[in-house]
Amino acid sequence: MSASLRGALARAGLRVESEEFLALVEDAASRLAPADPDPADYFDADQRAALADVGLDLSPRAPSERDSRARAVAAQAVLRDTALTVTGAAERVAVDPSRIRHRLADGRLAGWKDRAGWRLPVWQFTDAGVLPGLPVVLAAVPPDQPPLVVAAFMTTRQAELRLAGKPITPRDWLLASGDPSRVADLVATLGTPA
Repeated sequence: MSASLRGALARAGLRVESEEFLALVEDAASRLAPADPDPADYFDADQRAALADVGLDLSPRAPSERDSRARAVAAQAVLRDTALTVTGAAERVAVDPSRIRHRLADGRLAGWKDRAGWRLPVWQFTDAGVLPGLPVVLAAVPPDQPPLVVAAFMTTRQAELRLAGKPITPRDWLLASGDPSRVADLVATLGTPA
Protein backbone atom coordinates (compact mmCIF):
# COMPACT_ATOMS: atom_id res chain seq x y z
CA MET A 1 0.00 0.00 0.00
CA SER A 2 1.13 3.54 -0.56
CA ALA A 3 3.55 5.11 1.86
CA SER A 4 1.50 8.31 1.80
CA LEU A 5 -1.59 6.50 3.18
CA ARG A 6 0.48 4.83 5.90
CA GLY A 7 1.99 8.21 6.76
CA ALA A 8 -1.42 9.91 6.87
CA LEU A 9 -2.81 7.21 9.15
CA ALA A 10 0.21 7.49 11.46
CA ARG A 11 -0.01 11.31 11.60
CA ALA A 12 -3.70 11.01 12.47
CA GLY A 13 -2.84 8.61 15.29
CA LEU A 14 -4.82 5.76 13.73
CA ARG A 15 -3.29 2.40 14.56
CA VAL A 16 -4.55 0.45 11.58
CA GLU A 17 -2.96 -1.20 8.57
CA SER A 18 -3.58 0.55 5.26
CA GLU A 19 -5.47 -2.43 3.85
CA GLU A 20 -7.75 -2.61 6.90
CA PHE A 21 -8.45 1.13 6.70
CA LEU A 22 -9.33 0.85 3.01
CA ALA A 23 -11.72 -2.00 3.88
CA LEU A 24 -13.35 0.27 6.48
CA VAL A 25 -13.71 3.01 3.86
CA GLU A 26 -15.26 0.58 1.39
CA ASP A 27 -17.68 -0.69 4.05
CA ALA A 28 -18.68 2.85 5.05
CA ALA A 29 -19.21 3.84 1.41
CA SER A 30 -21.44 0.83 0.81
CA ARG A 31 -23.80 2.02 3.56
CA LEU A 32 -24.36 5.46 2.03
CA ALA A 33 -26.86 6.53 -0.58
CA PRO A 34 -26.14 5.50 -4.17
CA ALA A 35 -23.13 7.13 -5.77
CA ASP A 36 -25.19 9.22 -8.18
CA PRO A 37 -28.66 9.74 -6.72
CA ASP A 38 -31.13 12.03 -8.39
CA PRO A 39 -32.13 14.45 -5.59
CA ALA A 40 -35.50 15.05 -7.22
CA ASP A 41 -36.41 11.39 -6.67
CA TYR A 42 -36.69 12.03 -2.91
CA PHE A 43 -39.58 14.51 -3.31
CA ASP A 44 -43.03 14.50 -4.84
CA ALA A 45 -43.97 17.01 -7.57
CA ASP A 46 -45.34 19.62 -5.14
CA GLN A 47 -42.27 19.41 -2.93
CA ARG A 48 -39.96 19.70 -5.97
CA ALA A 49 -41.85 22.80 -7.12
CA ALA A 50 -41.68 24.40 -3.67
CA LEU A 51 -37.94 23.70 -3.38
CA ALA A 52 -37.29 25.06 -6.87
CA ASP A 53 -39.29 28.21 -5.99
CA VAL A 54 -36.86 28.98 -3.15
CA GLY A 55 -33.85 28.43 -5.40
CA LEU A 56 -32.74 24.90 -4.57
CA ASP A 57 -31.14 23.00 -7.42
CA LEU A 58 -32.32 19.39 -7.46
CA SER A 59 -30.19 18.39 -10.47
CA PRO A 60 -28.05 15.28 -10.20
CA ARG A 61 -24.35 15.84 -9.56
CA ALA A 62 -22.35 16.44 -12.74
CA PRO A 63 -19.62 13.89 -13.52
CA SER A 64 -16.98 16.59 -12.99
CA GLU A 65 -18.21 17.44 -9.45
CA ARG A 66 -16.52 15.99 -6.37
CA ASP A 67 -18.41 13.28 -4.53
CA SER A 68 -19.77 14.94 -1.40
CA ARG A 69 -19.89 11.54 0.30
CA ALA A 70 -16.08 11.31 0.60
CA ARG A 71 -15.87 13.28 3.85
CA ALA A 72 -18.67 11.23 5.44
CA VAL A 73 -17.03 7.97 4.36
CA ALA A 74 -13.69 9.00 5.87
CA ALA A 75 -15.36 10.17 9.10
CA GLN A 76 -17.31 6.92 9.40
CA ALA A 77 -14.15 4.87 8.84
CA VAL A 78 -12.27 6.82 11.52
CA LEU A 79 -15.20 6.52 13.96
CA ARG A 80 -15.30 2.76 13.42
CA ASP A 81 -11.53 2.34 13.66
CA THR A 82 -11.17 4.33 16.88
CA ALA A 83 -14.22 2.79 18.61
CA LEU A 84 -13.62 0.43 21.51
CA THR A 85 -14.86 -3.13 21.79
CA VAL A 86 -16.77 -4.16 24.91
CA THR A 87 -13.55 -5.68 26.25
CA GLY A 88 -11.55 -2.54 25.44
CA ALA A 89 -14.14 -0.33 27.12
CA ALA A 90 -14.21 -2.62 30.16
CA GLU A 91 -10.43 -2.37 30.46
CA ARG A 92 -10.58 1.42 30.13
CA VAL A 93 -13.24 1.72 32.84
CA ALA A 94 -11.82 -1.12 34.97
CA VAL A 95 -15.04 -3.14 35.12
CA ASP A 96 -16.16 -6.53 33.90
CA PRO A 97 -17.35 -6.60 30.26
CA SER A 98 -20.84 -7.53 31.47
CA ARG A 99 -21.07 -4.11 33.16
CA ILE A 100 -20.36 -2.44 29.84
CA ARG A 101 -23.15 -4.44 28.20
CA HIS A 102 -25.51 -3.42 31.03
CA ARG A 103 -24.59 0.25 30.54
CA LEU A 104 -25.23 -0.08 26.80
CA ALA A 105 -28.63 -1.65 27.48
CA ASP A 106 -29.49 1.08 30.01
CA GLY A 107 -28.42 3.89 27.66
CA ARG A 108 -25.60 4.96 29.97
CA LEU A 109 -23.07 4.28 27.18
CA ALA A 110 -23.46 4.79 23.44
CA GLY A 111 -22.57 2.16 20.90
CA TRP A 112 -23.63 0.21 17.89
CA LYS A 113 -23.45 -3.42 16.84
CA ASP A 114 -21.63 -4.50 13.73
CA ARG A 115 -20.39 -7.84 12.45
CA ALA A 116 -17.62 -7.89 15.06
CA GLY A 117 -19.93 -7.09 18.00
CA TRP A 118 -20.48 -3.92 19.97
CA ARG A 119 -18.44 -0.83 19.12
CA LEU A 120 -18.32 2.10 21.55
CA PRO A 121 -17.21 5.55 20.30
CA VAL A 122 -14.08 6.66 22.11
CA TRP A 123 -15.28 10.25 22.62
CA GLN A 124 -17.36 9.11 25.64
CA PHE A 125 -14.33 7.83 27.58
CA THR A 126 -11.54 9.51 29.48
CA ASP A 127 -8.14 7.99 30.18
CA ALA A 128 -9.50 6.35 33.32
CA GLY A 129 -13.25 6.15 32.98
CA VAL A 130 -16.41 7.53 31.46
CA LEU A 131 -17.02 11.16 30.60
CA PRO A 132 -18.63 12.99 33.56
CA GLY A 133 -22.35 13.64 33.06
CA LEU A 134 -22.56 11.20 30.13
CA PRO A 135 -25.86 9.53 31.17
CA VAL A 136 -27.61 12.94 31.27
CA VAL A 137 -26.35 13.75 27.78
CA LEU A 138 -27.14 10.35 26.27
CA ALA A 139 -30.68 10.45 27.64
CA ALA A 140 -31.29 13.60 25.57
CA VAL A 141 -29.91 12.28 22.24
CA PRO A 142 -32.78 11.92 19.75
CA PRO A 143 -33.16 8.22 18.92
CA ASP A 144 -32.93 8.83 15.16
CA GLN A 145 -29.42 10.31 15.34
CA PRO A 146 -26.65 8.01 14.10
CA PRO A 147 -23.38 7.57 16.03
CA LEU A 148 -21.45 9.65 13.50
CA VAL A 149 -23.71 12.68 14.03
CA VAL A 150 -23.48 12.37 17.82
CA ALA A 151 -19.68 11.97 17.66
CA ALA A 152 -19.38 15.04 15.43
CA PHE A 153 -21.53 17.06 17.83
CA MET A 154 -19.59 15.98 20.91
CA THR A 155 -16.23 16.84 19.32
CA THR A 156 -17.14 20.11 17.61
CA ARG A 157 -16.88 23.49 19.34
CA GLN A 158 -20.28 24.92 20.23
CA ALA A 159 -20.80 28.67 20.53
CA GLU A 160 -23.14 28.11 23.51
CA LEU A 161 -20.44 26.35 25.55
CA ARG A 162 -17.62 28.67 26.56
CA LEU A 163 -14.60 28.34 28.77
CA ALA A 164 -12.41 31.39 29.36
CA GLY A 165 -14.52 33.18 26.73
CA LYS A 166 -13.77 30.65 23.98
CA PRO A 167 -16.17 28.08 22.48
CA ILE A 168 -15.33 24.50 23.42
CA THR A 169 -16.59 21.06 22.49
CA PRO A 170 -19.32 19.39 24.56
CA ARG A 171 -16.75 16.73 25.49
CA ASP A 172 -14.34 19.35 26.81
CA TRP A 173 -17.22 21.09 28.62
CA LEU A 174 -18.00 17.90 30.51
CA LEU A 175 -14.31 17.24 31.23
CA ALA A 176 -14.12 20.74 32.75
CA SER A 177 -17.02 19.85 35.11
CA GLY A 178 -19.53 21.88 33.13
CA ASP A 179 -23.24 21.32 33.74
CA PRO A 180 -24.25 18.29 31.66
CA SER A 181 -27.79 19.64 31.28
CA ARG A 182 -26.39 22.42 29.05
CA VAL A 183 -24.97 19.77 26.69
CA ALA A 184 -28.19 17.74 26.97
CA ASP A 185 -30.24 20.77 25.92
CA LEU A 186 -28.04 21.24 22.84
CA VAL A 187 -27.85 17.58 21.82
CA ALA A 188 -31.63 17.28 22.08
CA THR A 189 -31.93 19.63 19.09
CA LEU A 190 -29.92 17.40 16.73
CA GLY A 191 -31.92 16.74 13.60
CA THR A 192 -34.44 19.51 14.23
CA PRO A 193 -34.80 22.51 11.91
CA ALA A 194 -32.84 25.56 13.04
